[in-house]
Amino acid sequence: MSARRAPVTGRAVILVCVLALLAITLAIPVRGWLSQRSQIDRLQAEVTSTEDRVADLSARVADWQDPAYVTAQARARLHFVFPGEVGYVVLGADDRPIDPAEVTSSAESGTWFDRGWSRLRAIDEGVTPTTIAPTPSLLP
Repeated sequence: MSARRAPVTGRAVILVCVLALLAITLAIPVRGWLSQRSQIDRLQAEVTSTEDRVADLSARVADWQDPAYVTAQARARLHFVFPGEVGYVVLGADDRPIDPAEVTSSAESGTWFDRGWSRLRAIDEGVTPTTIAPTPSLLP
């Protein structure tokens, strides 16, 4: 009779133990490396967004260095006028100033003829002139 060999030899057990020890030894540094990579990616995205914000703010600072821009902002935000000019503020039905963007957007819908015709029809129907949007030419 021939001697049967065991299915698992001593060398195989040692090899499996060495591979398991090697896997455990490498798992911790690989996990640290992966977490550091994700942190680096997150920080790079944060740096990119901060650089975009700095560029935007630098452009805004450059705008404020232009005297024409400062003058336009003073006229729009603070209602400043030059000496000799007359400033007007258009009031709505509730006696509050109307936002020029609202007036422009409502007045620009349709052609000039359609706007004029709708105003004439509104007057003919007895609508008060305060509810009709003023034309852009009447704005300061």
